[in-house]
Amino acid sequence: MQITSNLMTFVSMLWLTGLIPAACKADPASCRLWADPQAPALSMNGDFIIGGIFSIHFYMSSEQNTYTRQPLQLQCSGSMNFRELRFARAMEFAIHEINNRTDLLPGITLGYQIRDSCGAVQMAIKLALLLANGMEPFFNDTDSCSKSAAAAVPALVGDSASTPSIGIARMLGLFGIPQVSHYATCACLSDKRQYPAFFRTIPSDHHQAAALAKIVKHFGWTWIGAVRSDSDYGNNGMALFLKAAQEEGICVEYSESYYRTQPRSKLERVANVIRRSTARVIVAFLQSGDMKFLLEELTRQPPPPLQWIGSEGWIIQPEFLRSNLCAGAIGFGIPRSVIPGLREFLLDLSPEQALKSPLLTEFWESSFSCSLKGSSVAARKCDGSEDIRALQNQYTDTSQLRATNLVYKATYAIAHAIHGVICNDTLCDMSAKFAPWQILDQLKRVNFTTKNGFQVSFDSSGDPVAVYELINWQFKKDGGLSFVPVGHYDSSRPRGQELSMSRAVIWMEGQTEVKCPRSVCSESCPPGTRKAVQKGKPVCCYDCIPCAEGEISNKTDSLKCVRCPPEFWPNAKHDRCLPKPVEFLSWDDTLSIILTVFSIAGAFIAVCVAAVFYKNRTSPIVRANNSELSFLLLFSLTLCFLCSLTFIGRPSEWSCMLRHTAFGITFVLCISCVLGKTIVVLMAFRATLPGSNAMKWFGPPQQRLSVLTFTLIQVLICVLWLTISPPLPFKNLNHYKERIILECGLGSAIGFWAVLGYIGFLALLCFIFAFLARKLPDNFNEAKFITFSMLIFCAVWVTFIPAYVSSPGKFTVAVEIFAILASSFGLIICIFAPKCFIIIFRPEQNTKKNLLGKGSTKAL
Repeated sequence: MQITSNLMTFVSMLWLTGLIPAACKADPASCRLWADPQAPALSMNGDFIIGGIFSIHFYMSSEQNTYTRQPLQLQCSGSMNFRELRFARAMEFAIHEINNRTDLLPGITLGYQIRDSCGAVQMAIKLALLLANGMEPFFNDTDSCSKSAAAAVPALVGDSASTPSIGIARMLGLFGIPQVSHYATCACLSDKRQYPAFFRTIPSDHHQAAALAKIVKHFGWTWIGAVRSDSDYGNNGMALFLKAAQEEGICVEYSESYYRTQPRSKLERVANVIRRSTARVIVAFLQSGDMKFLLEELTRQPPPPLQWIGSEGWIIQPEFLRSNLCAGAIGFGIPRSVIPGLREFLLDLSPEQALKSPLLTEFWESSFSCSLKGSSVAARKCDGSEDIRALQNQYTDTSQLRATNLVYKATYAIAHAIHGVICNDTLCDMSAKFAPWQILDQLKRVNFTTKNGFQVSFDSSGDPVAVYELINWQFKKDGGLSFVPVGHYDSSRPRGQELSMSRAVIWMEGQTEVKCPRSVCSESCPPGTRKAVQKGKPVCCYDCIPCAEGEISNKTDSLKCVRCPPEFWPNAKHDRCLPKPVEFLSWDDTLSIILTVFSIAGAFIAVCVAAVFYKNRTSPIVRANNSELSFLLLFSLTLCFLCSLTFIGRPSEWSCMLRHTAFGITFVLCISCVLGKTIVVLMAFRATLPGSNAMKWFGPPQQRLSVLTFTLIQVLICVLWLTISPPLPFKNLNHYKERIILECGLGSAIGFWAVLGYIGFLALLCFIFAFLARKLPDNFNEAKFITFSMLIFCAVWVTFIPAYVSSPGKFTVAVEIFAILASSFGLIICIFAPKCFIIIFRPEQNTKKNLLGKGSTKAL
């Protein structure tokens, strides 16, 4: 069933290619070839014939098939590709070399049939069928079946392009005939389900696409253009490259395709896209023929200087070195090689030998512009003076043997496979019969080194290890361009180390050497900014947005800004987090100095007043209202002035606990003394009433006890506060974003407000008592001054609360110090200033009689 299926497919393809008439489709059992079989371009008989298909001509002449009459014979047309001819003759050379060896196929002569596919799929399939089934003019069902089982050729070398190779591989795969291509790079051919008999000595475009993406990334190009051949080679290769480029973060401004047979308008449109683009780097996945047309069109109106990145399809073509448009181009090519004896073989061609082959005759006549047969009227007759060694074309140029070496390796691979089937260690059986699948099986296992030192083996996909040279087009001293290897790519190396540079790349703009070109859609975002993709454009097109408040980016092209740690703040450029300045009321602050001066001045005044009182301690004005409480009050006021100093300086654990407790206790001691003096005034006048013994219950011992009791209550509150949740220093990060406020935390807010509340309670009580005693008869009624002092005290601390809550940073502490000093100054001025005035400036009024209002002196 399989043989019948293969036979019917074979017959159908022969009819489509014009080899047999339509009648054979209906009755394949007996039919005759319609057209005379074409002779091979190059051939030699042997025990085993190896087929070869090369695109030696550029075009195939054809006409529209009407399917109503016999189709015309397929013919190649157009100019000859001398490079492909060199490939074909390299296969010849390899077979002659194998035949002369004693270690490979000893006693066996290999022959060859080399044919020209014109680069056309239809012709390539036709030739593959001819090579697979032979060219007898008659065939019948039996012959066809036998030829399906034992092909005319055991294996085939070719074709050069991917699209014809795909057609050949699909056809030969049906019969298991192995095909080894030297230049078909389409990654699709690695699919063994579709192309089970395909092998190649050139790496798959899968590797080349990855290598091209890596080289673009290596040089920092993120904005590129792309142009490709509109063929299997270009479309598949570019698809792989675009995928790899996307993974590398590279954006493509445009991706255009063109094939040399398409209308000129398509070529002009592609050229105009290139001219208008903003990308300065262009990746060209083109075959040489397509690249030739594109360069010719661009030369008409040269675009701005471009950096070309080329695939192996054109980057190693010497014919393009004549165009300065591609000066400085880089791309991956097959490693350069030397094949000993090949140049002599190519040049060993005389007119007589050329006449034996129509292909070589055409080459000779085309190269020397003469006619060997004398049949051309326009051309002169060749007279024998032509010197092939003087020729300078791609046929004779063996300085860059790259793809030629792949033909050499492919031919040797087939020879080794045949050797593995028909030979043992020393002998070969030329009469051995074998099926194509046996050669196919041997090809999977070949592993050898050629005479010129190149390793040949195939992986499970039929591909070799991918090794490329990175080629740079550099100017020579004579002004001409040349291929200069500047790096290597080896897929067998560890991941990330495949690409290595061996020398510097020379970048060119015309004939001027320049720095590495830049090709970006948007310039890099400096540190301190982040990238924001522009709407509707690729990710490589972005705006640089400054980092928000409190955020930085310390790398170029950051995708996002990161927030600084809580105790840090960005610098002006937003590229570094700096420690936030710590703010507190330090000793060297101007405000601190002013408050310190007032604090010390207040304490000094209190001490001076105490000294004056002590000196005049026996005078009536000092003895009035309990001089003991006056001295205690002056002592507490001194402490009040000095306790404000604990609020200045860097907060620490001890200072935070000391400042609030010292303030609370000293102020309670102060207010307690004032309260005691107020009660003394009330009791003193109550005692003057008949039958009153008030002073008996509030004498000096009771006064001291009341002061001590009131003060101990505050001490108890402070002890509980310090025990449960003491005030400790903490860094306030919330009030200001750009700096840290180092302040004393309240610990327990209840404790803090309990201390202030208790002081306020005593002050209010004192104010009430003093207010009640303000109209008692006396020339020097101290209750009046206590009332004024308590009014000032309460006013200060009532206004303190909102000011304390709303003041920022160090000013919170300053407000608290101000409240302490203001209330302290209010007490000392209101209570002691009048007495000091009398003692110092009106000593005549410092008498008991005057104080009781019995003298003639006007009461103060």
